[in-house]
Parts: sequence; structure tokens; C-alpha cells
Amino acid sequence: MISEEQLDQFRISGELVRAIRDEVEANDVVGIVVAWDDSTVVLRKANRRVLKLSRGYRFEPAASERGTTL
Repeated sequence: MISEEQLDQFRISGELVRAIRDEVEANDVVGIVVAWDDSTVVLRKANRRVLKLSRGYRFEPAASERGTTL
């Protein structure tokens, strides 16, 4: 699970984040961290839609190669 400090850093920087939901790269979600609570993270995608995702997914900077951050 991603920590509060990591989420806050992503939110403040406005950096694009990749949420890896499974092994299929097409299922990844890329967006900006908007908000979070104990169990979910809200991402704003490029088309301005927002998604509420589980904090159990793996989150990493979208600029890095997929799967390089553990």
C-alpha cells in the first residue's frame, strides 16, 4: 500500500502517476493524484475524468519504465 507521504508528494508535485492494476499494461491508469483516504486514491486522467482506485494497487511515476519501482 502506498504511504501518505508518497501520495502527498505526488499531489504537491502534480506529477503523472501510473496505477498498475495487473500484469496487462493496457489496464494501467495514468493520472494526477487529487485526493485519498484510508482505502482509496482519486486520480484525474488527461480527459478530466476522475477514478477512485484502491490503495492496494502499485503506484509509480508515469515517466519511469513500467515495473521499475517496487
